[in-house]
Amino acid sequence: MKSMAELTLALKKILAGLLNPRFAKGTSLAVAACVLAIAQSAPQIELPPVHLDAAGLTPRPIEGLTGTTIARHYALAWHDLEVASESGRAEGLGEEFVGFAKDRLVKRIAEQNQTGVHVHIVDHGHHLKATFYSTDGTAMQLLDQVQLEIQTFDGNKLLDTRNAPHEYIVLMTPGADRWYIRDLEEVSARR
Repeated sequence: MKSMAELTLALKKILAGLLNPRFAKGTSLAVAACVLAIAQSAPQIELPPVHLDAAGLTPRPIEGLTGTTIARHYALAWHDLEVASESGRAEGLGEEFVGFAKDRLVKRIAEQNQTGVHVHIVDHGHHLKATFYSTDGTAMQLLDQVQLEIQTFDGNKLLDTRNAPHEYIVLMTPGADRWYIRDLEEVSARR
């Protein structure tokens, strides 16, 4: 790959060409190629698998793109939760968690930091079942069945490992460019 200085110089030349209407079409193609090259060179994160089942959902069905977006943002949220739990840094939770869900997780991470432990989560995948989607599209309730391996550490010393199924009730709402997790509550914790 070319150096960052060469890439910057090439982008400057391309942007200068944008001002010339004769070259706008060709320049747009070149800009798109540069953006693609930069995106492909960026490190890729490994997201946990998420399968969304929306069959028979009422009062309204989920559109295909909406379902894909929900699954992607849910996977991003769990990736961020794994990173934040292991690092002990609530800032790692990212933008997918908001409201009650974020408040609870920030509190849990702060409690871990007070006790001096951290948690490593090995996520084996999520099976989301959409149980409700509001007619105006502003809220969706899901049931998440997930297999998690949760390892608790004190420094580098492994204290406990639990590999078990977990079930969560999830409330998601749409934003301008993503779906947010507003509430994430473990079902077994409610009993």
